[in-house]
Amino acid sequence: MSNPSPKTNDTTKEGKPARPRKMPTIDQLRSRQLGRILIKMGKLRRSQVHEALDIQKERRGPIGKILVELGHITEEDLTLALGAQCGMEAIELGKMDIAPEVVAMMTSQMAMTYRVVPFDFKADQNQLWLAMDNPDNFQATDDLQMLLGLEVKPYLCKADELQGAIDRYYPEGDQDSISGLIGELGDDGDLSRFDGRGDSIDLSELKEIADLNPVKKLLNLVLLQAIKEKASDVHFEPFEDEFKMRYRIDGVLYEMVPPPKYVALALTSRIKVMANLDIAERRLPQDGRIDLLVQGRPVDLRVAVLPTMFGESVVLRILDRANVSLNLDKIGMREDDLVTFRQLMGKPNGVVINTGPTGSGKTTTLYAALSALNDPEIKILTAEDPVEYDIDGLVQVQVRPEVGLTFGRALRSFLRQDPDIILVGEVRDLETAQITVQAALTGHLVFTTLHTNDAPAAIARLMDLGLEPFLITATLEAVIAQRLIRRICTNCKVDYHPTEEQLMELNLRPEDVGDRLFHYGKGCDYCNNTGYRGRVGIYEVMVLDDTLREMIMDRASTSLIRRESVKQGMRTLRQGGLMAIYDGISSLDEVVRETILEET
Repeated sequence: MSNPSPKTNDTTKEGKPARPRKMPTIDQLRSRQLGRILIKMGKLRRSQVHEALDIQKERRGPIGKILVELGHITEEDLTLALGAQCGMEAIELGKMDIAPEVVAMMTSQMAMTYRVVPFDFKADQNQLWLAMDNPDNFQATDDLQMLLGLEVKPYLCKADELQGAIDRYYPEGDQDSISGLIGELGDDGDLSRFDGRGDSIDLSELKEIADLNPVKKLLNLVLLQAIKEKASDVHFEPFEDEFKMRYRIDGVLYEMVPPPKYVALALTSRIKVMANLDIAERRLPQDGRIDLLVQGRPVDLRVAVLPTMFGESVVLRILDRANVSLNLDKIGMREDDLVTFRQLMGKPNGVVINTGPTGSGKTTTLYAALSALNDPEIKILTAEDPVEYDIDGLVQVQVRPEVGLTFGRALRSFLRQDPDIILVGEVRDLETAQITVQAALTGHLVFTTLHTNDAPAAIARLMDLGLEPFLITATLEAVIAQRLIRRICTNCKVDYHPTEEQLMELNLRPEDVGDRLFHYGKGCDYCNNTGYRGRVGIYEVMVLDDTLREMIMDRASTSLIRRESVKQGMRTLRQGGLMAIYDGISSLDEVVRETILEET
């Protein structure tokens, strides 16, 4: 390790040789003011610090940046000083030869994602020494400690030296691919000895295989790849003769190269360790979470473990805040529907229901609405299972039925908390439905969700729960149904004229389409040869008026309510999908897959 050389004078005023300045230790610099650190490092004079402080009083801003602008120090000097302030020692990474076994402790994707390079491993202390070029990269240290299961000690180096080490030790296109790691696992004798062992593995052995370096590397690579590909879920599934790993991207599952079956227990145990679950419990379901910060983005992994006939099935739900838009203008709602939705959001009381199957984007739509309504003058309470995204300004409650904290119980308490707006994660039973209605009747605006195929079916669902028609008509303002359809990849989008057979799938005739062109994606590297990249919502907004309320009081059928809603101008999900096709946003196949033909 080396520290920056101080600036020294060769002679004193008397002309005698000056004593060389002794470089301060890292402990002498830690937590000191930045100007004082730079003086002790011999990079500045006191007069230069005072000059920068005077400028800072006039126009604010970090003193380090001002010193660089004045030309008193370089960016490199500033980085070293900030590192010393955090207690990080400096190293000359370019002069090191790193042992292959140390390099192998991290995948190239991890090194490039977190911008770090391991340069030493202290086995007796279970400590890995990492070089980084950013003293503020604290989260990388925390994440890597969790991912690698080691104590991580960070050191600071020059940016060009770090990039040179990444290029040298982790060249792109190396064998650190998932298939390459799986091949490495197949040759691992420590793992293969567990083949066919079944339940005859004790706790110490479980901990041992969970800490094996190839297991950590494979899991870390799978997770980072999933986040990079914007997957929503990662599935680890044991079967009788194989162990599958699958990503769900844009609502569709894609299978990866399967690892050997005997790796299943090791991977499952490693996930449990990271999620702080009981690795010895393999008979009951378990739920947990893993928090990461990848490239400055907070990523929350929800872990669900389910015992099956052939081992434990694990699903990781990836909640990446950077991958979800909580902006109402970007959720895909068409302009006229968006105007209607904003009017509903402005009502002083009432119930607005968002309906659709699991994974249709209901939570994102409601979060976008709450984000738009979020204001210091408004109190917003939410009851959710689970709380998917933490939003500043909202009071969010995690429902826990196992300890008696149900939606109903949370809602009763909400009414004593003086809220303006309430979000109920889901109306699952009569108790929750009744308290939701009561909250609306007492002057609150309530957002909630149901699971139905379309908007008109929500009325029948509420009645099935036991809610009286007069309560529905007195409180319900609107029902919004939605689906998510995949966007055609803009990089490989192709125009074509649909055939009569293709149009029949949408119950259309050639004269209905005219000269309109349809589109599809050929498939390219940008979209992983799927032809699709990302998803967008299609919506069905049913606003209750006097006619619909009378029909509900008369217990009219769902088909009659649907017919009346369409007559009054409601755009159905299928019609919304057709408009997405005409606009070149999605494909015919995608709309047919996600929507049903309405009854006439």
